[in-house]
Amino acid sequence: MRVLISICFVLLTTLATPVFGQVAKPLEFREESFDFGFVKEEGGPVVHEFLFTNNSARYVKILSVKASCGCTTPAWTHEPIGPGKTGFVQASYNPNGRPGYFNKSLTVATDLETNPVVLQIKGHVTSDVQPLANADFQSANGNWRLRTASFNMGKVYLTDEYTVRDFQILNGGKKAITYSGTFAGPPYIGVEVQPKSLGPGEKGHIKISYNGKMKGQYGFQSDNIELATDDELNPSKSFTVYATLEDNFKDLSPEEIAKAAQLRLQVQSLDFGKIKSNATTVKEIQFLNIGKGVLDIRSVQGNCTCVRAAAEKTSIKPGESSTIKIEFNPFDRKGTQQKAVTVYSNDPKNPVQRLTFTAYVED
Repeated sequence: MRVLISICFVLLTTLATPVFGQVAKPLEFREESFDFGFVKEEGGPVVHEFLFTNNSARYVKILSVKASCGCTTPAWTHEPIGPGKTGFVQASYNPNGRPGYFNKSLTVATDLETNPVVLQIKGHVTSDVQPLANADFQSANGNWRLRTASFNMGKVYLTDEYTVRDFQILNGGKKAITYSGTFAGPPYIGVEVQPKSLGPGEKGHIKISYNGKMKGQYGFQSDNIELATDDELNPSKSFTVYATLEDNFKDLSPEEIAKAAQLRLQVQSLDFGKIKSNATTVKEIQFLNIGKGVLDIRSVQGNCTCVRAAAEKTSIKPGESSTIKIEFNPFDRKGTQQKAVTVYSNDPKNPVQRLTFTAYVED
């Protein structure tokens, strides 16, 4: 008898298994994953529709479809789907600016008492545009790609010699770009492009040369240059050239330095306190020449158009002192302000000295 019961149990289990295995999902998608394969970045959005059937005994409504990123736009059947009827969930993927492999999801929520359905799209975005050979070339000027949008020469000495800096460029377009050899700019700046013609994806160099003596000014300076090319996207390429100019005392002997002037500021920082935004505030600081030579104040500069600074005397004998007047115009400013004044002199040990000040601007 026990053997008979066991056999019956096995038969019932065997027969029951296929029946339970054939139970359909209430909302059955024909596919839950789709591979677009290779997608052209320039071809615009790609679209796929996931079709489904309502296998339940009642009407089903899709409540929401949420994409995993803004690059994927969903659409779906908004009206209730009757039993045995079909509906769709659409995925539109925008490949623009997204080269490489992608894998995105859409989460479908319905009024069924079941977990949301997660759909998946994937693929690989390719481009007809010449890819950048180096991720550092993020700044675009037409089809030229550079590491920065401007050329910073850094420190340039006020000597009759050219300071030369080298800046890399890359042709990010699909056609060759040729530099005409002509540019517009001040006479103390020189430009050389090597090679003059760059094929798609090729790298080259822009050499900027800067004559500090010809410029003849101290401190932070900016100039504009324009290079003529045959780039279809932007043939006339404008760039800003930055430089900080100061004297060069590297060739002085220890004996000459010992006999030179030496600048000492009375303070290195100032607090203007609380000030009103409708009135210019003025402060003065003292400075001394503690060296053995005559001290020449070359330039005194504020780091903002709101700051004006000037030395009372620009030539100070050893042991003498003078003052620097600082004017701060806080118009259209509020709250804590931090500004600076830079003093350029012929002190070979410390030719560039910086004074900072703070203020709190009230209405």
